[in-house]
Amino acid sequence: MNSVTSTEAEFAARGEGLHRSYRRGGSDVPVLRGVTVEFRPGTFTAVMGPSGSGKTTLLHCLAGMDRPDRGQVWWGPTAVHGLPERRLARLRRAHIGFVFQAFNLMPGMTAAQNVELPGRMAGRRPDRAAVRDALARVGLAGRERQRPAQLSGGQQQRVAIARALVTRPRVLFADEPTGALDRTTGTQILRLLRDGVDHDGGTCVMVTHDPAAAAYADRVLLLTDGRLVDELHHPTARQVAEALAHASGPIDGGDGTGGGAR
Repeated sequence: MNSVTSTEAEFAARGEGLHRSYRRGGSDVPVLRGVTVEFRPGTFTAVMGPSGSGKTTLLHCLAGMDRPDRGQVWWGPTAVHGLPERRLARLRRAHIGFVFQAFNLMPGMTAAQNVELPGRMAGRRPDRAAVRDALARVGLAGRERQRPAQLSGGQQQRVAIARALVTRPRVLFADEPTGALDRTTGTQILRLLRDGVDHDGGTCVMVTHDPAAAAYADRVLLLTDGRLVDELHHPTARQVAEALAHASGPIDGGDGTGGGAR
C-alpha cells in the first residue's frame, strides 16, 4: 500500500519494460525492446530518436492508444495495461490529452464543437464556459464558430491543443505538434505547452525531431532501435543535436529491423 501511495505522488505516468512488435512481411518486427520511462507531475519531457526508433509507438502505448505486447503502463496509481477497452477509453478521456501532428479535427464542426468533442464522447454535456476558456488560453478567443478550413495550420493546431487541455488532463501527450508548422507558429505552440506545465502544473510528453523544440523540455529521452539510450536534463538545442547525432549510430551491432518502427 505504501508503495502505491508513493508512486501516485511521484509519477503522473510510467511505463515499465515495454515491448511492442508489429507483423511485417510474415515476421514480427520489434519496435520497443524493454523500455522503462517515468514522468513526474509538472514536467515537460521530449522524446527523440532516429526515424524508426519507436518514438510514436512508445507515445501511443503510454497514452493507452496502443497496447504493449509485454510490460506495464501506469497513470498515477492506476495500472492501465490490462484494462478492458471500454474502461481504458473512459480513463483516457478523463485523465489523458493527446495532440496529433495532423490535428485530427472534424472538418464539419466549429472550433468550439471540436473542443467539446471529448466530453460529448464521454457522455457529458458541454461546458461552454470551459470551452471558451480553453480556446482563449490558446489565443483563439472569438474564433469559436469558425471551422477548420477557415483557420490557418497554426490555428488548427491551437484548437487541437485546446481540445486536449479542456479536461485538464493528468498528462498531455503530443506527437510532433510542430512538425507541420512554420518556425514562428511552432514556437508559439511550444510556449503554450511549456506554459501548461509551468503555470498549470501539468505533465507534457512530446515526440519531436527538432532539437530546438526539444530544448523547451526539462528532459530529453533518446531512443534508438527501440531502446532508451540516453537522457538529457535542461539541454540546449546544440546539446540535443549532438546527442541525437551520437544516438543515430548503431547500438549492439544493430539488426536492421528499425524500419518497421514508428
